Amino acid sequence: MKLLRFYKEEKKWYIDLPEWTGRKSSLQMVSGADTMLGYMAEGKNEVSVYVSMEEHEDFNCLELINICWFNGAYYRVVMYEKYYINLKMWLCNVTKHVLGEFPEKIYFAKARELCNN
Repeated sequence: MKLLRFYKEEKKWYIDLPEWTGRKSSLQMVSGADTMLGYMAEGKNEVSVYVSMEEHEDFNCLELINICWFNGAYYRVVMYEKYYINLKMWLCNVTKHVLGEFPEKIYFAKARELCNN
């Protein structure tokens, strides 16, 4: 399981990967992934997300639709936190950098604060 941070800058969502040596534009979340992050962030400009290739209780599921011949892969999330959203999204090759591959399923959940102060 990995904990990933995403942030919004000038109306665009990015994954925070300090070790990334490529172009920042490669880290931009587009084509549905930005929409999903907007749902998860609930009006905030950042959100942390647990991702795993193993199923976990209370995690949501991205299911692989197809791998693109040119770059990336399409996924679909049908349910998010008990809500039907049926959202298709494209994830670029940075996914392979983070997970090592384009898995058949990616399980994810918003990281919640452990205590309210």
